[in-house]
Amino acid sequence: MNICIAEDNSMALKSIIEKLKVFPDLKIKASFADGQELLNKIDELNIDFVLMDIDMPNLNGIQTTKILKVKNPKIKIIALTTFDDDDKIFEMIKAGASGYLLKEESGETIYKALFDGINGGASMSPTIALKVLNLLRNPLETDQNLENFELTKREIEVLEQLKNGLSYNDIAKNLFISYGTVRKHIENIYRKLNVDNKVNAINIAVANRVIN
Repeated sequence: MNICIAEDNSMALKSIIEKLKVFPDLKIKASFADGQELLNKIDELNIDFVLMDIDMPNLNGIQTTKILKVKNPKIKIIALTTFDDDDKIFEMIKAGASGYLLKEESGETIYKALFDGINGGASMSPTIALKVLNLLRNPLETDQNLENFELTKREIEVLEQLKNGLSYNDIAKNLFISYGTVRKHIENIYRKLNVDNKVNAINIAVANRVIN
């Protein structure tokens, strides 16, 4: 199995690699320090699985998972993180993760989770599984946990136009605003969504139901 690791902490990354290098049928093809770097390079690699940290710069693990599952749904993702917050678990699973493990897990547990995931399973650390059961018994309000990124009504309108493939000039004409105003709105959108291009902005907005 070909895997890659998204982890910005060098010591944590070293620990994960040490745990997994004893398994000859696992090949760690790459590691990435942030989500955007992973998305930029993933198409160059033949990856079956990503071990995904949540707290990363540029794009966090939840945002990266949402985009990657749209971009390449065949790639499986397991969260490998120190976070056991209910909202992080909920958002990561909703984003498309095939499992949720804490970094304290042994190499054998991570190894088994990878192969369970390839075969359609969903492995979780015991404490995470208990939290998921509690979430099922007492579900969070889904709509409240979707990020709205504090986008204005006009910024959402601009995003919808971008999704429809319109140019800046066309957007300006349709919304009766200047070209410069369109550029400013798009700069604000990118900043609020923490992205640097149109594709990622649209993917995150769609994943969070900001636009349809």
